[in-house]
Amino acid sequence: MALVGFIVNPIAGMGGRVGLKGTDDVEAEARRRGAEPSARSRAMAMLRALQDRLRREVDPPDLGWFTCRGEMGADVLTQAAFLPECVLALPPSGQPSSARDTRAATAEFLAAGVDLVLFCGGDGTARDIAGLVGSRTPILGIPAGVKMYSGVFGVSPARTADILLRFLKGELRPVEAEVLDLDEERYRSGEWIVRLHQTVLTPFEPTFTQLAKQLIIETSEAEAKAEIARYVAEITRTENDTLFILGPGSTLQAAAEEMGVQKTLLGVDAVLAGELVGRDLSEGDVLALLGRHPQCKLVLSPIGAQGFVLGRGNLQLSPSALRRIGTRNMIVAATPAKLARTPVLRFDTGDPSLDVELAARGYLPVIVGYRRERLVKIVV
Repeated sequence: MALVGFIVNPIAGMGGRVGLKGTDDVEAEARRRGAEPSARSRAMAMLRALQDRLRREVDPPDLGWFTCRGEMGADVLTQAAFLPECVLALPPSGQPSSARDTRAATAEFLAAGVDLVLFCGGDGTARDIAGLVGSRTPILGIPAGVKMYSGVFGVSPARTADILLRFLKGELRPVEAEVLDLDEERYRSGEWIVRLHQTVLTPFEPTFTQLAKQLIIETSEAEAKAEIARYVAEITRTENDTLFILGPGSTLQAAAEEMGVQKTLLGVDAVLAGELVGRDLSEGDVLALLGRHPQCKLVLSPIGAQGFVLGRGNLQLSPSALRRIGTRNMIVAATPAKLARTPVLRFDTGDPSLDVELAARGYLPVIVGYRRERLVKIVV
């Protein structure tokens, strides 16, 4: 029997839609702003996908689960019709879960000799687990955080189920992967500081496992960004009655500077008729703007190497907001150097039907210079 240690970080991803760019140390503020937990639904999507795949197996692998009680694992496993072999008394009765519980559970899993630690969370959860696991036992993440730069996550909950099943069947071998984490406090103040914390083992499938984020700096980048900025600014000037929502990143910050507005580097902002009408927006802010300006276009830049256009670092753009904007009203821009390391584009909006709708286009035109575009394949 293969043993899997399973942990859910219940608060993972809560800060994203309310514009906090993470949940580390700001859970209370996220709740005050109306944030709702999403990790449980992400974990459930993965477990249901796994059940579906197991039912189709002629000879399914024998699988046992070690987990924590309540919202840290047992609840969602039971709801998905998996029966845990062992439920740890973590978190302590009557207390909310914490990173300390994640580390304690991981230590218990290792002592029990689990074959893999499966977790639902973001880079912070990955870091807590990796610090104990090292290179002894593989880990695999169900993506549920705000920013996931580490190379241990499936690209979506369903694809994480595919990776797990193939690992249990002996079809995937563990490889070394980097666990990265962003300094969230500095991120909220507009600085992007990503550090390597640990090298771990993870089951690797090149299509379904996300790569660690790459920081791409080349001498040609400034010129390419300037061309893209000029073209995006030109588009906004020809459509003065259209609200333009600009996603995070230096490429779009350069475009905003070309328009003459001061955009946040790591936030979601809005421009109308050459004026900044929304800065560092939350999901609620975006929806309120869409209520006043239904004619809207979304301008985004993918994450280098990973290829995510939606679902990493821009959770403020929720499925509700995206459907109101319209899947055809999306502009994507990236420098040729970034695309050279980003062969496909991905979407992980949190709404599988919306992801399928976005992917149905097959290819997406990406602005790579002044009035120059390149078609890039979409993969889910």
